[in-house]
Formats: sequence, C-alpha cells, structure tokens
Amino acid sequence: LYYDRGNHHEFVSLVKDLARPGEITQSQTFDFEFTHVEKPYESYTGQNVKLRYFLRATVIRRLNDISKEMDIVVHTLSTYPELNSSIKMEVGIEDCLHIEFEYNKSKYHLKDVIVGKIYFLLVRIKIKHMEIDIIKRETTGTGPSVYHENDTIAKYEIMDGAPVRGESIPIRLFLAGYDLTPTMRDINKKFSVRYYLNLVLIDEEERRYFKQQEITLWRKGDVVRKSMSHQAAIASQRFEGSAASESALEQAAKEESG
Repeated sequence: LYYDRGNHHEFVSLVKDLARPGEITQSQTFDFEFTHVEKPYESYTGQNVKLRYFLRATVIRRLNDISKEMDIVVHTLSTYPELNSSIKMEVGIEDCLHIEFEYNKSKYHLKDVIVGKIYFLLVRIKIKHMEIDIIKRETTGTGPSVYHENDTIAKYEIMDGAPVRGESIPIRLFLAGYDLTPTMRDINKKFSVRYYLNLVLIDEEERRYFKQQEITLWRKGDVVRKSMSHQAAIASQRFEGSAASESALEQAAKEESG
C-alpha cells in the first residue's frame, strides 16, 4: 500500500536452501523448483496499491548479504459465467427527461464488446451530446482509513445533437483497446478494484446528468486450437492401438483353443 510503504503484507512465502555453507570461487549453477504454488490473486499495479509476485535469490554472507529479485506476472483466468443477465434501468428528471438504457450483459471479459441501447421516452431539455465512460474505482485500506481513487479509463461519445422523443441510440463499445484488469473484490482484505459504466448527458448550459452502473470484468482463458494434422495423428494412434489390442485378443483365443 503506497500510503504505508514501510509495511509489506505477504500472503505467499516459500523458502528453499540451495547450498550449504562454504566458499564459492567460480561460476556455479543451482537448480530449484517450487511445485504446486498457490497464486490466488492476479498481479496488479494501481494508484495506491501494488500486488506483486517475485523470486528472490539471497547469498548470505558474514558482513552483508547479496540479494536479487525478479518479478513474475500472474494472470487469473476465469470461465464464462453461467448467469449473465442484462442490465435495464430507467432514469430521468420529473417532467423534463425520461430515458431507458439497456446493456446486453452485466459481466464482460477483457476483450468483449458492450452492446446496448438508449431509449428517449421524454425530452424537454436541450441536450447537446451524450457519452459513456468506463470508470475504474480502486479502494484501499479498511475502517476509517479507506481511500477511493477513481480513474476514467475511457470516454466514448454515443450521440451528438438533440434527441427527440421515441428515438433509440445504439451503443457498441469495444473493450480490447483499453487498459483493463479483472474486477477484484476484497483482495487479501487490503484492496478492491471495481468498474462502472457511466452514462453522461450534457445540455446546452453545460449541466451534466449521469447514471452509473457497476459491471464485472474477468479474464478469459485462450482456447488452444489443435491443427487438423495433429488431430489426425492422435486418431491414427488410437486406431493403431485398438487394432493392436484386437490382434492380441485373437492370438490369445487361438492359443487357448490350441
């Protein structure tokens, strides 16, 4: 936590001795292996917090130790959420403005596309333009020492000019071009990262009307597609294996009858 740089909070720590006490007089290589290491959280660098995984090699000496660190980036892959309902809401100002907006999903992977529509049911104010923003909210600390940091990741204009009653404005926002991370909730009881879609209307007098809606972002695992030749080779191996087993059975039957 950047406001508490003196304290580092470890949630994973594994140590291995690579060599016994002695002298190193020439270049040496030491092999090591950490098996089945749990990496529960994704690497993250934010405004007020940094979560990092790293390897540290230390040569312990009498006077002063020699230490070297190497960072490792960890990505947390998720599966497609089974329940992914759409977002539908109505907002407005009494006798002045009434709109409905709809987003096709509430959970998106980092390369996804946000598709939606905005319906104008009542328009009695002079709207100049409308935009949709992606806002990242980073929350650090607990109790009275909680810090909220808002960062506008994207601003996307979806309408320029005054709408009329009954008009429908489509939304199509591609997420792949923006620097996004998955949604993180109460990571190690130290911080959270949440994302919001912010619909903003600006009238001719520069007054702003907005409505926020939280969305969930997740990192999709890449699907490795095997080539046709590789699949054919596997199929032929299975066929050869089954043919060999059949011939073995036939040979065994002949021996029993003989």
